[in-house]
Amino acid sequence: MLKRHSLDAVIIGAGVVGAACAYYAARAGLSVAVVDRGPVAGGTTGAGEGNLLVSDKEPGPELDLALLSAGLWRELAAVLPREIEYEAKGGLVVAPDQASLDALRTFAEGQRKAGVDPVEADPDDLRDLEPHLARGLAGGFLYPQDAQVQPAQAAARLLAASGAEVHLGEEVTGFVRSGDTVRGVRTARRELLAPAVVNAAGTWAGAVAELAGVHLPVLPRRGFVLVTEPLPRVVRHKVYAADYIADVASGSAALQSSAVVEGTPAGPVLIGATRERVGFDRALSTEALRRLAAQAAALFPVLADVRVLRTYHGFRPYLPDHLPAIGPDPRRPGLLHACGHEGAGIGLAPATALLITSTLTSTTPALPLTPFTPSRFP
Repeated sequence: MLKRHSLDAVIIGAGVVGAACAYYAARAGLSVAVVDRGPVAGGTTGAGEGNLLVSDKEPGPELDLALLSAGLWRELAAVLPREIEYEAKGGLVVAPDQASLDALRTFAEGQRKAGVDPVEADPDDLRDLEPHLARGLAGGFLYPQDAQVQPAQAAARLLAASGAEVHLGEEVTGFVRSGDTVRGVRTARRELLAPAVVNAAGTWAGAVAELAGVHLPVLPRRGFVLVTEPLPRVVRHKVYAADYIADVASGSAALQSSAVVEGTPAGPVLIGATRERVGFDRALSTEALRRLAAQAAALFPVLADVRVLRTYHGFRPYLPDHLPAIGPDPRRPGLLHACGHEGAGIGLAPATALLITSTLTSTTPALPLTPFTPSRFP
């Protein structure tokens, strides 16, 4: 016999986006349940590096979302336990030659007009900022607003702080509907009834949307990360080469790699990032790992002889226009989406949740929802 229970909102997905939605909705006085087929942070969140970046985003809706989130993460870091490991370490984007530096300068100027605070760094500045960085670089830009959290811990702490009901290991098998209107969800164990259901299912958000009878072309984009042995703090910032920005914006399905190198409080250095669309193929790609190792050693020669203790990989939820789907789905009243953030979901989670909560409470959102409308795909 299915258990029936009525709430203000049901959130599908216990990753960082779903957890943030639960946190902000509960803070607004709503009763919330979170349901997930697996554990907390069992998907993309648990396979991420915890990047909170503004440095890689061009002016537009995603950068506006990132700037809003950056401020919200600072607020959350002040009220949540230390376990989220928030570090306002800043990002450093480096250019190997003058042409790349000129392109970075143009990119940074556009960002500055949108509210970002990039600081140009000449080769001497680079040596002061990162003593172990390779010599011969043309320069770069420091982004003080870039930061990092421990993603799985951040999701767990947000969810715990929300006080939401949590149903883990329960896959949503269907929607409760009244005509075209969503009224809740079904799992094998229960029905959770609510006037609003939020699809925050990450790479599976497209399949969840299909259960509700709507199309949302969320695709998985695989990425690998290398984890080194513990080291002294040889990398002070989040450091990456300028071509990473182009990789993020690319729609190519082929393997792309550009090293993003950062130290952690515990000592290991994290090295990402690759991107490729191979469905949900979890096979290890030695080519991807080889590229990452070589690119990291080119940026930081001190890493050339360092042992890699392990690798991990996951799937980013990718939408074709590189913008997430946030807000109500006009094709299916009662259904909202908070998904498709690709590799930026951890950074964009608080702002996404704030926009979702505005919809749930019928209040004015902090940013226009139009660019993120879930029905924009034919």
